[in-house]
Amino acid sequence: MTDTVGIVILAAGLGTRMESDLAKVLHPICGVPMIRYVVDTAATVAGNNVVVVVGHQAERVKQVVAETVSAHFALQERQLGTGHAVMCALPSIPDDVAQVVVLCGDVPLIRPGTIEQLVADHCRQRRDVTLLAVRLSNPKGYGRLIFDAGGGLTAIVEEADADEVQKAINIVNAGIYVIRRDFLESVLPRLGRDNKQNEIYLTDIVGLGYRDQRPIGAVIVSDSSEILGVNSRDDLQIVEKIMNMRGSGKDLDFS
Repeated sequence: MTDTVGIVILAAGLGTRMESDLAKVLHPICGVPMIRYVVDTAATVAGNNVVVVVGHQAERVKQVVAETVSAHFALQERQLGTGHAVMCALPSIPDDVAQVVVLCGDVPLIRPGTIEQLVADHCRQRRDVTLLAVRLSNPKGYGRLIFDAGGGLTAIVEEADADEVQKAINIVNAGIYVIRRDFLESVLPRLGRDNKQNEIYLTDIVGLGYRDQRPIGAVIVSDSSEILGVNSRDDLQIVEKIMNMRGSGKDLDFS
């Protein structure tokens, strides 16, 4: 792995389902703001090549991040989707970065080793896009991975846009990607908002890349707990339980 790696962390949302005025990524897990776990992991992999996309309570999020990590920041004034967030981040990514990892600020259990393995597979296979995936017995809420007859990854369909056949697919998108920077720069302007959420989905780069016959693939993570996202107070309790178990040297798999 010789290419310089940078990491973009999406952390602009409020998180209305948290039923709190506090920005989602500032909610504590084991007494530590959620975003700190993600930025510390990112810094372990990418050093100072970390860009945090902020929005709600931006100054407070910046302050929390800066306590432990020297990061760059990008402002997403209006939350128009994950693709839009990465568009906002692009000018802040250091010039020498060739491979861009995208993480979510509300997925605090992801490990540095998992990201490193994802990047290594991506570079070894010389792909333009590689995403992290997981098999779930209950995939509700996650984007489904669509494969062609030859096993090629063709698209990601979000839950809100999926039909009943697609909802039955149990291989889901973890929301974590490695993307070649030159491909990312070329594909972001092509993303539209033709979906039920009227948002710019980063996931659409898969379908666009497939149609352009670009090399795209997925790596399935074995520990499904690593990709658990926090969208509610119930999720927060589950993630905190797993974090405590990790501290005791045990792991839980919530597939």
